[in-house]
Amino acid sequence: MRKSNSSNSINEKSILEDCPITSTWLAIGGRWKLVIIWQLRDSPMRYNMLFRAIPNISQKMLTQQLKSLVEEGWVYKTDFKEIPPRTEYKLSKLGLSFLPILRKIYDWGKENDIAAKYSVGPFKEEPRTKHR
Repeated sequence: MRKSNSSNSINEKSILEDCPITSTWLAIGGRWKLVIIWQLRDSPMRYNMLFRAIPNISQKMLTQQLKSLVEEGWVYKTDFKEIPPRTEYKLSKLGLSFLPILRKIYDWGKENDIAAKYSVGPFKEEPRTKHR
């Protein structure tokens, strides 16, 4: 843990307080949150549907990221009181409000061939069809 009066902590606090871009990036940044939000763009999904739709994500990471997105208000989680248990995830009002921005980022990335230039993107391979 770094000291609260270190220059790194002071710089981070200054950037976060004064920059909506940085604050937003920290809220939805990381490898998986944007991918999860993108997958939920059209309709609610159950956990296994999400897991199969996102190549290379582990169950642990998906669980952690979904929990974080729910706690931060980006995604709603609905537990149906059924046997067998059923849980669905869908975008909240906050998550839905971010979709036009995410769509612009998607379109810009396609127009500029960003995935090919940087060899990034979790959708390089076909989605899983079997549960790991």
